Amino acid sequence: MPMRLGRHEFADDQRLVMAIVNRTPDSFYDRGRTFAEEHALDAAAAAVRAGAQIIDIGGVKAGPGDEVSVDEEITRTAPIVKALHDAHPGVVISVDTWRHEVGEVVCEAGADLLNDAWGGFDPELARVAGECGVALVCTHAGGATPRTRPHRVEYEDVVADVSGFLAAEVQRAVALGVAPESILIDPGHDFGKNTWHSLAVTRELRQLVDIGMPVLVSLSNKDFIGESLDAPVDARLVGTLATTAITAWLGARVFRVHEPHETRQVLQMVQAIEGSAPPAVARRGLA
Repeated sequence: MPMRLGRHEFADDQRLVMAIVNRTPDSFYDRGRTFAEEHALDAAAAAVRAGAQIIDIGGVKAGPGDEVSVDEEITRTAPIVKALHDAHPGVVISVDTWRHEVGEVVCEAGADLLNDAWGGFDPELARVAGECGVALVCTHAGGATPRTRPHRVEYEDVVADVSGFLAAEVQRAVALGVAPESILIDPGHDFGKNTWHSLAVTRELRQLVDIGMPVLVSLSNKDFIGESLDAPVDARLVGTLATTAITAWLGARVFRVHEPHETRQVLQMVQAIEGSAPPAVARRGLA
């Protein structure tokens, strides 16, 4: 079935780039580069020019750090959502939050998608998505508390745990009024997982695709890539793009990234190889 994200609908074979725009002063990757509102808007516009179909606004750093109140998170996200909704009507506006209070306000401001990266920690967020008629990302975080790092986390079978949890979260979201065509699932790389766990869910991604919902992967410059390559944050692009190509081949549909242009090219190449899209040009041997 087609994927519906708020006001927008996409065919069931489309792959989408979700560009990250952090309204935080302490992001692990950009170190506050887009914290100022004008810089955030500029980054979003650049991502749209680079081919991103979704802009994901985050108001709280995922990792440990200074406390951010609900009101402060709303202040950081809602005005940007409204501005992007007005400036880029053809683009999906997503907000990365686990709090239902934030969800309510950003939906009023024009958000199309609530990206719950912390696995339903606030169970009311799915209700908000249902009542507001927006899309929802259900993520596996292994029961972790928001903004904590995994410590000696263990699974008997991490892929089975991820699959079972996400299937149940989908059912819960539908029961709360979220349309089935508006639900995405995310295995939650690095969230409640060590590097071995994240590599395992990557290898076995087809098991998540088989759940029947579009799979979103948030891979960009994450620690499991850094540890696999022994690479610092600013040297993880090649590993990120390699993982992007593999997950695209295995069936992922949405790719949450810091580098939309490079990601768009990787996805275009995957589509050319699999035959789902033609080459951008074809001259060699034809003249």
